[in-house]
Amino acid sequence: MNLLTAIALGVLQGLTEFLPVSSSGHLALAEYFFGVNSSDMTFEVFVHFGTALAVLVYFRRRVTAIVLAVVRWAFRMKHEPDDARMGLLLILGTVPAALVGALFEKRVESAFGSPVLVSVLLLVTGTMLWLTRRLPAGTRSVGGPRDALLVGLAQAAAVLPGISRSGATISAGLGLGIERSKAAEFAFLLSIPVILGATAVKLSDAVASGLGVGGPVVAGTVAAFASAIPAIALLMRVVSAGTFHRFAYYCWGVGLVALVLTIARGQ
Repeated sequence: MNLLTAIALGVLQGLTEFLPVSSSGHLALAEYFFGVNSSDMTFEVFVHFGTALAVLVYFRRRVTAIVLAVVRWAFRMKHEPDDARMGLLLILGTVPAALVGALFEKRVESAFGSPVLVSVLLLVTGTMLWLTRRLPAGTRSVGGPRDALLVGLAQAAAVLPGISRSGATISAGLGLGIERSKAAEFAFLLSIPVILGATAVKLSDAVASGLGVGGPVVAGTVAAFASAIPAIALLMRVVSAGTFHRFAYYCWGVGLVALVLTIARGQ
């Protein structure tokens, strides 16, 4: 992989990982239509780490407060109960995606080879986003285990290429009546353990197959991190403004064009 391709893929990953347009769907379609090979395991590990690092940096104060509160709670020290509670809810919300990833890994991987399925799932993502336009503005914070599990189930569905992680989790939060900015924040925080967990698994595989970190890997990682930061900031503003549903047009457009072209190719 040359340097320019690595940077382009890093930017694509950083933007689409958090905007509700499905990074996995875009990469699967890019590989199918343009022959872009994003299957380099080492590269994939590091660009995902770049996006996870972007969330940690953007929400650094919130993450630090939650982690410290959970640690203090575990050791029965004085802690902020709301932060500790949020940490436990994030752990609970991560369980569905972890189970799906562990139990259905091979089936999920096979879905990446079906451009028709990816295109259809992008249309599904668009419809899901569009339906949020009629939801009344929520007024509450993330509640108890029920909220965490339902948003976690939405995240679990996003292991399929074409289903946006942020689109699914934020839509679920809005549907539960959670205040817009809090729904977006919870969705982003919930992505951290999943992305880091998946990165750790892939890293172990990459090390076993001979980890090689060169210029393109470093460039792609930096590009993913640098593009993810503004993507997070943009989506937070869009969700708070109540215009989240407008991303539906993009998902419908890409999904429909990809579906027509795939059928035309006889796939």
